[in-house]
Amino acid sequence: MKKEYDFTNAEQGKFYRPIEELEIPIYLDKDVRTFFMDKMRAKSFSLNQLINSILKQDIEITKKLA
Repeated sequence: MKKEYDFTNAEQGKFYRPIEELEIPIYLDKDVRTFFMDKMRAKSFSLNQLINSILKQDIEITKKLA
């Protein structure tokens, strides 16, 4: 490493992205992924659409129970 760095022309926050805008990968267990991939193929949904739909239903159920 250098003892000093020149940040004269640096742009602060150039690569900053708010946490709300980040796409966070979610890794499914193999058996869970296989189950949903089979369901996805039977319907004409993408895996993202299918998982999001199920999670939204779960959120609504949880709200009703709370």
